[in-house]
Amino acid sequence: MEILRWLNEQLLRMQWLSDLVTWLLGKAGMDTSSRLGGSVHFFIYDTIKIFLLLAVLIFVVSWIQSHFPPERTRRILGGMRGVKANTVGALLGTVTPFCSCSSIPLFIGFTSAGLPLGVTFSFLISSPLVDLASMILLASIFNWTVAIAYVVVGIVLAVAGGTLIGALRMEGQIESFVTRAPAVGVEPQAMSRRERAAYARDQVFEIVRRVWLYVLIGVGIGAAIHNWIPQDVITTLLGQDKWWAVPVAVLVGVPVYADIFGTLPIAEALVGKGVGLGTVLAFMMAVTALSLPSLIMLKRVIKARLLATFFAIVVAGIVVIGLLFNATASFFT
Repeated sequence: MEILRWLNEQLLRMQWLSDLVTWLLGKAGMDTSSRLGGSVHFFIYDTIKIFLLLAVLIFVVSWIQSHFPPERTRRILGGMRGVKANTVGALLGTVTPFCSCSSIPLFIGFTSAGLPLGVTFSFLISSPLVDLASMILLASIFNWTVAIAYVVVGIVLAVAGGTLIGALRMEGQIESFVTRAPAVGVEPQAMSRRERAAYARDQVFEIVRRVWLYVLIGVGIGAAIHNWIPQDVITTLLGQDKWWAVPVAVLVGVPVYADIFGTLPIAEALVGKGVGLGTVLAFMMAVTALSLPSLIMLKRVIKARLLATFFAIVVAGIVVIGLLFNATASFFT
């Protein structure tokens, strides 16, 4: 156990990096116990830690993803029906490290290929919400219990949401140009190890290029919350004992467009200031699964009633998850 704890602290939490940043700032004459010094330490440490973990994790996830091109994914799902199909759709969504906007083209492709509507929505919910990288990054900030629980409830939400949408039989709510689009069956080509490595490397550069700004903004906001906003102000607004905290967190998260990587530093700072774990996770889920730009893009391919149904189901699910996490917070500490 001691070895595992040491590995978790040094490899995931990167305590060595925190100590190194503290030492370097001390050499530069900056006191990290002060507000300014603490903010600078938080920004440098979290930025480097997140980008280091991102590079390694996206490479690994992309290597796995190279075995599941869209055509193969469509074939896997094509022969399944019911809850089993929704579950597999949600699980396949976890190996696609996409933001909500990037998931929509695949959603269109799956729908035009004739996959059940509920299955495509299970994929659409889980793809931006849950992946290996987010689980390990959550473990690096909180602990493995929180990380695994987040993944489990994210998959459950995707399966339940897709199953409910499928049961409502709203296929008529898909825009006609999507259903008329030809499904081109291209045989996926086998990739060599070198090609998989090149693909994974390219994905690292592509995703980091796409999210670096959000990460820096998120770390900056986290540093400000952590060191400049008094704890009593935050707990008065979003304290664990406030019934409105989770719904407010969801409403605040929807207009924000960012990957989970950009929200993690904010989540870390909010939990440190006494905000309930469920409130923070609800905010993260709303940002990643229900960003305003993705909803605008989705409105182009589905009609208003289906969009409203999808939004209502996911919001209700996130609120319930947030309340459950807050109610059972002692289990995760």
